Amino acid sequence: MYPSSSNSVLDLIGQTPLVKVGRLDTGLCELFLKLESQNPGGSIKDRVALAMILEAEREGRLGPGGTLVEATAGNTGLGLALVGRAKGYRVLLVVPDKMAEEKLIQLRAHGAEIHLTRSDVGKEHPDYYQNVAARLASSIPGAVYTDQFSNAANPKIHEETTGPEILAQMGHDVNAVVCGVGSGGTLAGLTRCFRKQGRPVEMILADPEGSILAPWLQDGTMGEAGSWAVEGIGEDYLPPQADFSAVRGAFIISDRESFQASRLLLEEEGILAGSSTGTLVAAALKYCREQKAPKRVVTFVCDTGARYLSKVFNPAWTRRRGWETSPCFGDLRDLVARRFEDGSAPSVSPEDPALSALKRMEAGGLSMIPVMDKSSVLGGVEARALLAGWISDPETRAQPVGPWIQSDLPWLDSGADPEQLHELAIRHPMVIILHEGRPYGFVTPIDLAFSHKGS
Repeated sequence: MYPSSSNSVLDLIGQTPLVKVGRLDTGLCELFLKLESQNPGGSIKDRVALAMILEAEREGRLGPGGTLVEATAGNTGLGLALVGRAKGYRVLLVVPDKMAEEKLIQLRAHGAEIHLTRSDVGKEHPDYYQNVAARLASSIPGAVYTDQFSNAANPKIHEETTGPEILAQMGHDVNAVVCGVGSGGTLAGLTRCFRKQGRPVEMILADPEGSILAPWLQDGTMGEAGSWAVEGIGEDYLPPQADFSAVRGAFIISDRESFQASRLLLEEEGILAGSSTGTLVAAALKYCREQKAPKRVVTFVCDTGARYLSKVFNPAWTRRRGWETSPCFGDLRDLVARRFEDGSAPSVSPEDPALSALKRMEAGGLSMIPVMDKSSVLGGVEARALLAGWISDPETRAQPVGPWIQSDLPWLDSGADPEQLHELAIRHPMVIILHEGRPYGFVTPIDLAFSHKGS
């Protein structure tokens, strides 16, 4: 029997399903995943967004035509955009510039206004995203800064909904919950819920490498924060709402481990999840495998992986940062993010139309694309050259790229000095790397700028 219909998409927030992991190695334990990705906005933050907006309305701080302002790594913003726009509010979001492009596209599609700010500065810096959001809110008449990091509605919604749902779905038989901390609302709310219910549930922290939270829990020292690519969890300070009193263990998870866990979750369990979920799953698997007695463990699929296709699930992007498990050759091949042999390096043939070349450049984020005849590189075609041709004659869009091929495309053997590659990349949009006389792939200036070896 089908469930009854709902009056609004907002009625579908919460009551997310729980699924048992079946194919991953969980040792003696059973691991269950709370699929918060099944919320209508695609993440656990839908709960928080709805709660904060309803509370602001009840308190009279938010009325018709009002503006919502928030600092967010993405998912709280998406939740606020979903709920806020459905209620007719203006939504203005300040986001760090490491956010996945898919999130930005979805936020703008919702009608939210985006202010990008730096992701490389700490809380004391004026460009820190929370500080920027607070300034914007104070400058807009009638604006409400929802401030998930200190808003009591954040942990309260997890205390009242997420925690009770877990207990009910687990038959009140749960030994540990693995979660991350961004604003701290999930950890605090679950801790309160389990205490009120008289349940001795261990809370286990999953923390990105570079965050100060796990090291602080492990040895009590407040170290200096590093940087991490995982979005939404990890902090460079202690969030005021976070309640660590029930935390009985903490795992530091690298970006590489997180991304690999997200991909493994899709390959083995068929669950498409984002980078923070990868951190949680990696930590949960480590916790489960350490146990000497069976335990029932819960963690979260925090959001959908559809928001990270260009990052977590993009081998070229992860390879560029050294997070792939491919072998290390000790030569220029290690700097090649896009390879001809595995199809990750886009190219065109001399007979392909100019429009196809441009579409492939757009899809690959390139300003030039190699032109290949079988396994030989004939040269490259630049987008600006095609544009110049189109301005003079629009019909050239359908013509083969042959007339625009630049035959002086630079190349280097894989055994060449990296300094030669850097010198060529400064002057050219692309350098072809050869190995054993055959084209292996290409390197762009962006590849080098973000390469773990080239940065």
